[in-house]
Order: sequence, then structure tokens, then C-alpha cells
Amino acid sequence: METDKDDFKKKIIQEMTVDYSKVLEKNFDLAKQFIRLTKEGEIEILVKDKLTGKENILLYCIGKLYSKEAGFSSSDEVDNQELLDNFGMPIGSLLPWLKFLRDENKLKQLRRDRTYHVIPINLVAKTLEEIEKKLREKH
Repeated sequence: METDKDDFKKKIIQEMTVDYSKVLEKNFDLAKQFIRLTKEGEIEILVKDKLTGKENILLYCIGKLYSKEAGFSSSDEVDNQELLDNFGMPIGSLLPWLKFLRDENKLKQLRRDRTYHVIPINLVAKTLEEIEKKLREKH
């Protein structure tokens, strides 16, 4: 009986476990076209003026994943104030975009002492590819 449980556990580990760093590593060359990080944990979007607010939020959240992986940030979560500070937009613009992204399942919202947002790791590649395609079509 215990062997079946151990076999099942191994199967889950082998076939269902996502290695967070491998997803980021696989998409590194694409991400670095759009995102820069500082050692202080700040994220800079290089193509900010060419994208919508929603796309900038998604790129910022992807940048936060890379920042955490590099050890520049302690968390991969982004709160509303961090987005407001980095994009210089009014909260009246930010909140509808966040709601849209949540409704479209492009961001997950976490509530603790504040509201935090994180992009699901399985959407990193698709998001980066869509942004690359959009920017390529504009040129």
C-alpha cells in the first residue's frame, strides 16, 4: 500500500512539478528585450511608451519574478502602491486595469495586510510572446 503512495508521489513530482527558475530561464532572452532590473529590486520597462497600461503591469509583474529569482527582491508579489509609484498613474486608472487582468485570469490577487498581484508562472511565455508580436507588428 505504501509503495503505491510513494509511486504516486514520484509521479506527481516528475510530471506535475514546475521548476520556477527553468520557466524564467527559458524565457530570459525574450524578457530582457523589455525589462531591466536594478540591484535594489527596481524594475524598469524599456518599452513602456509603446504598450498599454495593462501590458506594462504584466511586464512589471514578470520583472518582479526575475528580480526575486536574482535575489534583488524578497517577493515576486507587487502591491498597488508599487505600481502607482513606478508608473506615475492615478489609482483611478490602475484599479480598472488590475480588475480586467484578474477577470481575464492574467493576474492573481492576494490579500493580506495589503492587496498584492502576481502573474502565474505558466503565463510568462505567452505574455512575452504576445508583447513581442505586438511590438514587431507596430514596426
